[in-house]
Amino acid sequence: MFAKVFSGGLLGIDGFLVEVEIDLTRSGLPAFSLVGLAEGAVRESKERIFSALKNNGFKLPPARITINLAPANQRKEGSLFDLPLSIGLLVAAGLLPKSSFLERTLLAGELSLNGELRPIAGALPLALLAKNKGLKYVVLPRDNGPEAAVVKGVEVFALENLAQVVSLLEGKELTPFQVDVDSLFQEQTSFLEDFSEVKGQEHVKRAIEIAAAGGHNLLLVGPPGSGKTMLAKRIPTILPPLTFSEALEVTKIYSVSGQLPPQVSLLTQRPFRAPHHTISDAGLIGGGHYPRPGEVSLAHRGVLFLDELPEFKKHVLEVLRQPLEDGEVTIARASMSLRYPASFMLVAAMNPCPCGYLGDEKHHCSCTPLQIQRYRSRLSGPLLDRIDLQVEVPAVEYKKLRQEQSEFSSKKMLKRVLTAREIQQKRYQEASLPFLTNSELNGRWLNKFCPLGEREHAFLEQAVKNLGLSARAFTRILRLGRTIADLEGKENLDVPILAEAISYRFLDRT
Repeated sequence: MFAKVFSGGLLGIDGFLVEVEIDLTRSGLPAFSLVGLAEGAVRESKERIFSALKNNGFKLPPARITINLAPANQRKEGSLFDLPLSIGLLVAAGLLPKSSFLERTLLAGELSLNGELRPIAGALPLALLAKNKGLKYVVLPRDNGPEAAVVKGVEVFALENLAQVVSLLEGKELTPFQVDVDSLFQEQTSFLEDFSEVKGQEHVKRAIEIAAAGGHNLLLVGPPGSGKTMLAKRIPTILPPLTFSEALEVTKIYSVSGQLPPQVSLLTQRPFRAPHHTISDAGLIGGGHYPRPGEVSLAHRGVLFLDELPEFKKHVLEVLRQPLEDGEVTIARASMSLRYPASFMLVAAMNPCPCGYLGDEKHHCSCTPLQIQRYRSRLSGPLLDRIDLQVEVPAVEYKKLRQEQSEFSSKKMLKRVLTAREIQQKRYQEASLPFLTNSELNGRWLNKFCPLGEREHAFLEQAVKNLGLSARAFTRILRLGRTIADLEGKENLDVPILAEAISYRFLDRT
């Protein structure tokens, strides 16, 4: 007999429909053949499937079994095909009836030897795939129910074992898994950190507020103990909450990479990733034999914090150029080319010199000019040009340490950031542009939304000559100026705004 069931594979962070075709012929010698570019874990499913069927009381007749995973030219990997293969075998053997329910259902799940359903990676993209392909039902392991159920338009059955799946297909009524998406966003996010706890560094907090308001990249330069890491860890407290579409993007990435926390339906907080400086380029940007998202993609719509920036390998840092410019990562292999979203806010920290005390009045710097040059040369000019704000973080004076609380609290800063973001959103929606923040402005749109008068042009011309700014740095200054103007509620960029924007190019001035 012949049977066909629907499942799905993963390509990047999106799913593609897989038709599982089973032909069971009782003539000839018994054999098992699996075709359709099945990788190792899929080929190993034979042993899991037969053991699970046997331990649940199903006995397949001796037969020649041929299974095709279509489309045959697309590679399939992972253990998610265990469930559709086992159900297809039962239908082809006549142990389960063919039904209209099965024709409108996407099946995915890993089987244990006793028939228990184990969670899989990528349940959310598979549920979105089922909706886009017009399927009505999705059958998944119990632990994958919360993430798949956020997709409206399909009924998700999150089951515990093979026996429950068989009962469902035989007509037993089961309750679909339900998730209240609205309540997920209504829950108040409580952060343990707050900017009010940081003593002093008011000018740095101002720079961080500008960076958060416009989605700009930020580099903090200062001696050890000046509070660079402390400041960076509090940036998520002043970022706007994720929208539903942004939360779906972030959750898909974590679902595919297998890093979605158990029983979590949707990630509603912006990610904050802080990889160690020993990370490889594949770990940072993504890749591997079977490509997986890297840290830049896991930080999508959030913050990527790189502490001790010059300690990262130079070739690792250079791969940041594409995602910083394009907001996505392209991983090319001989057999495929994948794109992962990587629109993040880069926050980096570094010492001004190898010993860390260059310019510190209380500590003597023991570094030679050559050592300082070598240290800073680890960061290429093109990479630094892509960082909008380069801010000096000096050591905090004792009298400021005695202050009980700073006037810069996360609550006040978030309010100003949200106001600036609303201005940007309204501006770009009215112009029918896909931009979300000022950091994405480019080309003719930069000239349109950052108009300058003769006085401002003369001021910038003098600054470019004196500081030797590149064309990309000039663009960054205009973007920063646009964000500062939005924070202050101004329509046009004036000289004081441009002067403040230039003051955040610390490494250019030195």
